[in-house]
Amino acid sequence: MTEGKMKKEEIIQAVEAAVAERGCFIVDVTVNAMNDVEIVLEKEDGIVDWDDCAAIDKVVHEAFDQDVEDYSLTVSSAGLDRPFKVLKQYLKAVGSKVDVKFKGGRRLVALLKAATEEAVTLQYTALEAVEGKKKKEKVEHEETCPLAEINSVTPYIDFK
Repeated sequence: MTEGKMKKEEIIQAVEAAVAERGCFIVDVTVNAMNDVEIVLEKEDGIVDWDDCAAIDKVVHEAFDQDVEDYSLTVSSAGLDRPFKVLKQYLKAVGSKVDVKFKGGRRLVALLKAATEEAVTLQYTALEAVEGKKKKEKVEHEETCPLAEINSVTPYIDFK
């Protein structure tokens, strides 16, 4: 282990096996200039719970001597309000509604049909003018959008 500033790669290496054992995957690991470490997890199936976070916290503290490294640690769930960062999050959300914010300001709530490293396929209904009709009608769309054109994708939360 290194002395001083924690290294993201070393942290990931230290926790990978324990994260997988708990049925989780790593969404993000950040280390700021003050050596504040944040590990963000997502569960393959279900939700990350307190026991998952506590187990990973323990693994980090066993791998890194806090007196030598002088770090603070936060282990948390990705949460519903954080944008997706890794493909596994998109794949887990296939079949559910997502809130998509595009570069340029467009926003769309849609069903996530598929995801790859490069693009997402979205299904949504829009009210559109139809030739020969006075009233706008609902029209179904399925659109594959490159991730390069998207600012963020988050789970859609319906408060109804």
